[in-house]
Amino acid sequence: MVHETPYVTAPPTVEHTRPAAAATLLALMHAQGEVERLSEREQLLSSLLVSVNAVLWAVDWESRRVLYVSPAYERVFGRSAGLLLADHREWRNSIHPEDLDYAEHSLHRVLEHGAVEDREYRIITADGQIRWLSDKCYINQQAEPGEPVIVVGMAEDITEKKQLELELHRLATTDALTQSSNRRHFFECANQAFDSACAQGAPLAFLLLDIDDFKEVNDTYGHLEGDQVLRRIAESGRGVLRRGDLFGRIGGEEFAAVLPGCAPEMALQVAERLGKEIQQLTFSYDGQDFNVTISQGLANLSEQDSTLDSLFARADAAMYEAKRLGKNRVVAG
Repeated sequence: MVHETPYVTAPPTVEHTRPAAAATLLALMHAQGEVERLSEREQLLSSLLVSVNAVLWAVDWESRRVLYVSPAYERVFGRSAGLLLADHREWRNSIHPEDLDYAEHSLHRVLEHGAVEDREYRIITADGQIRWLSDKCYINQQAEPGEPVIVVGMAEDITEKKQLELELHRLATTDALTQSSNRRHFFECANQAFDSACAQGAPLAFLLLDIDDFKEVNDTYGHLEGDQVLRRIAESGRGVLRRGDLFGRIGGEEFAAVLPGCAPEMALQVAERLGKEIQQLTFSYDGQDFNVTISQGLANLSEQDSTLDSLFARADAAMYEAKRLGKNRVVAG
């Protein structure tokens, strides 16, 4: 009988196993390297996002769900990012009430234009500070049809820039001594008020006032005391005039006011009250008290006034008539 030896697979030799093990090892090393590189990139991205001062954000437009907000949110807003991710209204509730309508309407313009790059509005931080933001918004153009519309944005804190702009504007439009409008700014605003009154057929009054014998004040008490007189008259003017009235220093001792929507009778009452208020001011120099008075010229808008210059000229002539008649009075021209 022939005995058959069962077929037995020979164990793999070292030569057979070495390539497979090496390939596996290389694959594992490659995978580990990819993981490490991904981790390094994530760490780099995370550190970059932490260092960026602008607030990066992304919102699902349909659900209004905040998908992402960068670490700068907590620094700028002083609020928890977790609360914002849980409820998008946290951002809306931070916006200054006066800017809320603008902020919401401008955000909706993103759907029409694809991007809005000129949004500037104020927020109120958790500790009550008011900050200015420049918020640029875009629609994610990579979204496929039927996919959610994702609006992404970058909100930058521009508070310092805005404060500088406001200060430069104040310096350009304000009389340094009296903190009233300077001549150029006053007449710019006055011309706008004049055009608006003419277009609407509304009343308008122009009041011109000059300090009586101001040269004697400077000669007798000195220019420092004269400056104090100018400052306090400016304070009285701003205090007596109504909200929306314009007031400015347009010359050395000459001030002017424009009263939009003010009928002639009311304008005369305002001028008389201002004259009495200034006459009651008391100044003291080296133990000696003194007072000042003003002469005022009042002109009310009429059909003959085609420009502000004509209204100003009538007020100027009326003011000089008040001087001629003995000062310390109002003359309507």
